[in-house]
Amino acid sequence: MSDINSDLVLFNELVEVLINEEKKHPVADRIDSNKLYDSIDLSLNASAMVDEDFKSVLKDVLVSTPKTATNLFFNQLFGGRQSKAVLGDLLAVLLNNSMYTYKVAGPQVGIEQEIIRQSCAIIGYGSQSNGTFPTGGSMSNYMALVMARDAKDTKCRLEGMSKPMVIYTSKESHYSNAKNASFAGIGRNNIRYIQADSEGRMIPTNLEQQIITDLREGFVPTYVNATAGTTVLGAFDPIDKIANITEKYGIWLHVDGAYCGSVIFSDTFKHLVNGIERSDSFSYNAHKMLGTPLTCSILLVNDKKMLHDSFSNEADYLYQTDGDDFNLGKTSFQCGRRNDALKFWTLWKSVGTNGLKHLIDQQFELADIAREYVKSNPDYTLYSFEDSISICFNYKNIDPTTLCTALYENQITVVGFGAFEDNTFVRLVTINANNEKHDILNFFKVIEEFVEKTPHLTRVEVGV
Repeated sequence: MSDINSDLVLFNELVEVLINEEKKHPVADRIDSNKLYDSIDLSLNASAMVDEDFKSVLKDVLVSTPKTATNLFFNQLFGGRQSKAVLGDLLAVLLNNSMYTYKVAGPQVGIEQEIIRQSCAIIGYGSQSNGTFPTGGSMSNYMALVMARDAKDTKCRLEGMSKPMVIYTSKESHYSNAKNASFAGIGRNNIRYIQADSEGRMIPTNLEQQIITDLREGFVPTYVNATAGTTVLGAFDPIDKIANITEKYGIWLHVDGAYCGSVIFSDTFKHLVNGIERSDSFSYNAHKMLGTPLTCSILLVNDKKMLHDSFSNEADYLYQTDGDDFNLGKTSFQCGRRNDALKFWTLWKSVGTNGLKHLIDQQFELADIAREYVKSNPDYTLYSFEDSISICFNYKNIDPTTLCTALYENQITVVGFGAFEDNTFVRLVTINANNEKHDILNFFKVIEEFVEKTPHLTRVEVGV
């Protein structure tokens, strides 16, 4: 068995390999999925592996894994690498604390709570607010839905569902809402998908009309999921107008800010979530706009009692010292839970709130550069809108699914496609704040050069 010191030496060597590889080859050499097990020795065997062979295999894995931190990765709603956050994540791995009790987490509890307190203050939640760190945006939405269900039917957590509850979300919202309705016992058929306007934002008048219809038919409106940054267009639902409706009918309002909720840190773009202080819960992912390593999701609740009522459970074998405010397992979904707060704290602590503001503003500036390039070039068609870091476009009427797949398979750049209404398009996401203007312009350059060298692509017309 190796000791930790020798393994850290190996780790540093592998990091150097990865960083150099990212510079030389920003897009990893793709291995066909049906050839994966023949290309790299991923087998697990009874006997130990020789150290040099082990190192060689690790290098093979590093080189062939998609490189999400480079200036040619635009495929997901995350990208880039903030070094101070990486430092925090590495320390969290070495410390290996679980976050359910103060006894085993110590000051890490304070670190998590400080992030939550500061976040609550920024969005305008009151003194009774609090939160937790779920495993991701989908889990944040699920926990919010469970709290909404329990608030509407206080006997539910003891006796099960007894009311015909319905929930509401935009047609452009995250797919987790359907799964969560199933998990929470509400049922997928009891989701009301509200129409979005021409820019992808939920239409409040349609929401209220649907609520009135459901009340008339004997249903119990329970939960509205508003979105701060829809998955495709990056649109922001009008929270203030939606809050007028949820307050009127006594419905829980959750704002899913997994993608773009981090605009709360920007003086320039915080207006996109006006009314956030009127919500019952709000979530954002620091592993998206703020560039911390996956996963780092924060769920905030306007009234911490709701979090405790839905998720607390006594366990004498676990909660043996200190009070509930320091035993975070009382308000989390999991028992054993890795420390996802430290990496965000090391980033925030090192750059300050002003530094986080810069990260957000930089992404919108890059989006403006990309949007302007598309609008000024007759070979491109723009499908997205201002105040978004999703730039949706097509180039020379080439089918976007064909183009994106070809770019990926030829290791040119990694970018995805999406659809809205009757259009399918390339979706460029400027979420990597380490990028600069020349990186965005280079993205378009590599696409144009690739198409020029691949003439058969131009013969495929845009399809849905």
